[in-house]
This record gives sequence, structure tokens and C-alpha cells, in this order.
Amino acid sequence: MSIPQFGVGTFRLQGQVVIDSVRNALEVGYRAVDTAQIYGNEAEVGQAIAESGVARSDLFLTTKIWVDNYSRAKLIPSLQDSLKKLRTEQVDLTLIHWPAPGNGVELNEFMTALAEAKAQGLTRQIGISNFNIALTQQAMAAVGKGEIATNQIELSPYLQNAKLTAFLKEQGIQTTSYMTLAYGKVLKDAVLAEIAQKHGATVAQVALAWALQLGYAVIPSSTKRENLASNLLAQNLKLDADDMARIAQLERNGREVNPEGLAPAWD
Repeated sequence: MSIPQFGVGTFRLQGQVVIDSVRNALEVGYRAVDTAQIYGNEAEVGQAIAESGVARSDLFLTTKIWVDNYSRAKLIPSLQDSLKKLRTEQVDLTLIHWPAPGNGVELNEFMTALAEAKAQGLTRQIGISNFNIALTQQAMAAVGKGEIATNQIELSPYLQNAKLTAFLKEQGIQTTSYMTLAYGKVLKDAVLAEIAQKHGATVAQVALAWALQLGYAVIPSSTKRENLASNLLAQNLKLDADDMARIAQLERNGREVNPEGLAPAWD
């Protein structure tokens, strides 16, 4: 089962704000929703889905295990708790949120616990987030190469991660891009603005279309219904070779998220 190319993210959205965002996203046509234990909004996401009228079988739901729950004793109970909050018996995808190399739980322990969660039917697919090449190799060794559905990583025109994404493609692991708009920084980019004007598109649509054309899945978030609807139209935008070449030149290793103790040594 493949990862949907386009979903809605819920990072930093809380309470009624996330309920409204997910409801609006589902109403304008999104069918994939991404959350995480640490976001503190799984219950609200579950509520929005339950009230949406969209059948659970039509949705692709992703959550992520937080570092406090990596031990074999905690991982599955924590996922069961997430399922209760999300009001579902099974999520479609569960990720290890950060490799957290200094966390005191070995990678082999949390990856095999995650594989056990899949074996118990708590999640249809498993994957990783924020893993570098070496740690991705270790994760594959722990659970089997074909078991890692995706590596969800920060990617934007300012952080293109060419080495890691090439490795993932080689291994048949889907790249999921988060923070594709670099906290809104790319929206002010003159090159992207020129490309957007050429196509009669928004800068956000150009950045998202760039990621989609490279084969990545995207999960942008917004609190505004009109932006959610507009972002979705990136799927219809076809950038030409010149556009893609110009965007390739924007690489500046502009990483926005790099928490000490959680992040790996990046490639």
C-alpha cells in the first residue's frame, strides 16, 4: 500500500484550531491526515474525523511515537492510547518520530517493538522520521528492508537533502517532505515568485509541486480553509525542466528543525 502523495499536517495546531483545520481539509478534499503523540492533538484530530462524515476506510491516518515511549514496554501501550484518542482500531502508518540517539533505548528495541505493533494489527504500515542514511540502514536491518514505508524528513527548496533522498529512492522507501514551505520563508523567495507568476500559481503551490514532481509525499498544514484548498491545487501544477533547475539552485542547507539529543548527525 502506497503513501498518499498529499496530506494535511497538524504540527503546532491545538484545540479548536486543529479541529477546524482537519474538518476544513476533509471538506475541501484531503484524505490523509498526519499527527503525532507529541503534538498533543490526537483526540481533537479523532474528533474532527469522527464528525466529518468521511468514512474511516477512505482516510489515511498517520501518527508518530514520541521518544518517551520507545522502550519495548511502552511503545505498544502508547500506540493503543493514540488509537483511543483517534477513535480508530488501527492507523495506516506509525512512525518513530526522532532517532534520539542519546535516549537510552537502542534502535533495534524500538524498531522491533514497532514491527510487533504492525503484527498485532495496530498499524497497517510502519516507518521512520528524521533518520539519516546510517540510521535508516540500521532500521532496515532491524525489521527488513521492505518494511520501512517512508522516512518523513524536513525538505524544502532551501533544504533539498539530495544525498538522503537519493538513498531512500534507491531503497524503495517513500520520502515524505515536511516543512516544505520552510515555516513560510520560501513564500518570500523571488525565484519562486517568478515561477509562480509564469504559471499563474501561488508560491506555495510551486514549492509543493516541486516536491511532488521529485516523487515526495507532502503534508502542509494551514489554519485557513482557502490556503488548504489552494495548496491542494499544487497537484495540478506541472513545472518544466527550467523551473526545476532554477529551484535546484536555491539549496542553502536551510534546516529549520534540529533538536539537540533527538536529531542525528545529518548527511
